[in-house]
Amino acid sequence: MMKKILAASVMVAFVLTGCNTFKGVGKDVSRAGDAVTNTAEKTQNKM
Repeated sequence: MMKKILAASVMVAFVLTGCNTFKGVGKDVSRAGDAVTNTAEKTQNKM
């Protein structure tokens, strides 16, 4: 019984950590997309 509780706790910890990691990756990708958009808009305005 104790091993099942421990295993479940470890799995929950991994899931929560994974969610935070993916959230961070999503923010990084979003920032990169914003940078590309801003550069494209600046280039278009110069033309």
